Amino acid sequence: MSQKNDQQKAPQSLAGLIDHTLLKPDATPEKISQLCAEALEYSFASVCVNPTNVSLCASLLKGSKVKVCTVIGFPLGANTTTVKVFEAETAIKDGAAEMDMVINIGALKSGNMQLVAQDIRAVVAAAHVAGALSKVIIETVLLTDDEKVQACLIAKQAGADFVKTSTGFSGGGANVHDIELMRRTVGPEMGVKASGGIHNLEEARALVAAGATRLGASAGVTIVQAESANSTDNSKAADRGY
Repeated sequence: MSQKNDQQKAPQSLAGLIDHTLLKPDATPEKISQLCAEALEYSFASVCVNPTNVSLCASLLKGSKVKVCTVIGFPLGANTTTVKVFEAETAIKDGAAEMDMVINIGALKSGNMQLVAQDIRAVVAAAHVAGALSKVIIETVLLTDDEKVQACLIAKQAGADFVKTSTGFSGGGANVHDIELMRRTVGPEMGVKASGGIHNLEEARALVAAGATRLGASAGVTIVQAESANSTDNSKAADRGY
């Protein structure tokens, strides 16, 4: 599934790039419902939730343009490939349209690239057969730059739609250096998702300028409200001839 058209039609507003995220273990149905209501109000790209919440989100977002995204092998990436594939297939049946999978980080660190590639290919295939997007979380905070490049190249060769920086559960998060490195590695055709520690409009804009085409953030409302306020202030200044 190519990202070419998706990137060519990228919206001007950051809202259309944001996966509105709630992956905390204490997320209640009420909090998930609020997440979906906010996603509808602000026209976010998707809500990103744990698999157990996919059915509820699919029901609440039915008929809208907001997609349901879920996570696979999350947050450690240490599940077997069989389990990850089953998890992806189940999530698709429940209504997920996007899969953010965690690579087998230990295999990558030990140089077992065959296992890393096999793991990614299997989940990507499960997603694509159902028309779902696949995003590969490489967990940048645990990798050297060389390992980040290897992980991105393996994900690209496996046919994934995106590479993604972080789970947000291993410390660290998205930064401009990693996004620039990942973008250079995968080229212009593939999506790059920045996630983890994106708190405000300035950080979001910097990551997009570095090459991110998706933003995974729990602070999506804060970001788009700041963007709207900034746009209004600029408009008023222009009207006054500033």
